[in-house]
Amino acid sequence: MSRTAKTHRLTALEVKKFADSGVKTPLHDGGGLYLRRRNSALLWSLRLTDPLTSAEQWHRLFPDDPQGGYPHKGLAEARAEARRLWSTRSNGVDPRVERRRLADAQREAHSQARLAAERRITLRALFERWASIDLQPRVLADGRRIGRKDGGTFTRGQFERRVFPRFSERAIEDVKRADLISLLDVVKAEGKLRTANVLLTDLKQMFRFALMRDLVPRNPLDTVSRRDVGGTPVERDRVLTVPEIRQIAKLLPGSGLPPRFIAGVWLILATGARVGELLGAAWADSAASTDELRAAAERSGSKLGFVDLDRCTWYLPETKNQRDHTIHLSAFAASQFRCLLGQREAGTALPWVFPNANGKGPIDVKSLGKQLSDRQRVPQRRLRGRTKATSALLLSGGRWTAHDLRRTSATLMASLGISGDVIDECLNHMIESRMRRTYIRDRRAVDQARAFDALGKLLESLLSGSDRSTRTQQRQHSAKKRALNSATLEP
Repeated sequence: MSRTAKTHRLTALEVKKFADSGVKTPLHDGGGLYLRRRNSALLWSLRLTDPLTSAEQWHRLFPDDPQGGYPHKGLAEARAEARRLWSTRSNGVDPRVERRRLADAQREAHSQARLAAERRITLRALFERWASIDLQPRVLADGRRIGRKDGGTFTRGQFERRVFPRFSERAIEDVKRADLISLLDVVKAEGKLRTANVLLTDLKQMFRFALMRDLVPRNPLDTVSRRDVGGTPVERDRVLTVPEIRQIAKLLPGSGLPPRFIAGVWLILATGARVGELLGAAWADSAASTDELRAAAERSGSKLGFVDLDRCTWYLPETKNQRDHTIHLSAFAASQFRCLLGQREAGTALPWVFPNANGKGPIDVKSLGKQLSDRQRVPQRRLRGRTKATSALLLSGGRWTAHDLRRTSATLMASLGISGDVIDECLNHMIESRMRRTYIRDRRAVDQARAFDALGKLLESLLSGSDRSTRTQQRQHSAKKRALNSATLEP
């Protein structure tokens, strides 16, 4: 430092004159400190000699400061910075190495500050980011679909109801496992064990999304399992017996179940279709584009399919197991669809087999399940504003669901001697054997048609006289609807 102090030879006035002169020759203050002209800028530099190679090194002062040149940095500031670099050199440290170290440290500090700021995002903000990236349905190059078919609508509803009221504006790094367990305990205390498990799964996926992006140091629910919340789900094995099917046929006409849902019960039994496939069905002669119909079906949580009564087919272009499927309609199944078609012809030509109230899409995928569940309750558990016929569809074998009808359909086929591989194709099951999926491409269409026809004849025989009252009620309902529409259309 004493070396630079003794060799200073400039004054502030001389530096200003140099700056105003336009002279390009560097101005030397002594001790290796120069003011150099670079284009239109005046930059301070220090010339040092490498102690190992004796090569000259030029070090720009204040290199990371946009205002590091003259006049923003005056002579006094330049001398102070030169003394610091000389001191660094006298301690055996290359100033350029030190500069890189300081720059790296500064970048790391900025990175840590940015990461800390990102971790302060709220839980709602995290949900929105997760929903936009992982929950939106997309089709990959290989044709596989990812994301949620409803775009996360159901999940958003659950979060709006149960999560956001408590944690909406809390930073995600401040949400602890105890907080989330407390939230899940509330759902569990309501007796909604499946809902608790679904909510746990969604919360774990969302925090795993955050963990992968370094938004949280760890997933607060990574050690929590369904066993700790709603319990391990028990696989249902409910199958309706032949006497129960006959009992249903007697109970349906007086249950208050809308005629189209009565037809829906028999259609699931006759085709083994999933509820979402049935409720998302459209007529094959629909004028709307396939893309429009598919979008409307996805909004309702259903899968689009086309019913063609002329060909006695029900074609599903997309299904749960990522392949298309064609269901052969037996005479029994076709008759049920014709009852529904009669309701369509009585009014406007809507494309949907089960249109919603405004006719712009199919009914919600949960509609049939709710109608069946409402009619299998004890009166004390009747839901407000729902049917009073709470026990209208109770069976001796216990509660039954729409999906139990699909299982019953497969069981009835087996009782007719139909082979398991044909039943798998009829129900569009994913073939377990990878070799069979890869090399056996025959879908057994002829055998499927025979199986569906045999099933239809069996159901027809089981219903015998019981089904007549059901069909009479459907015809009466259609007649009333036609009369109502005619009255509406009259001027």
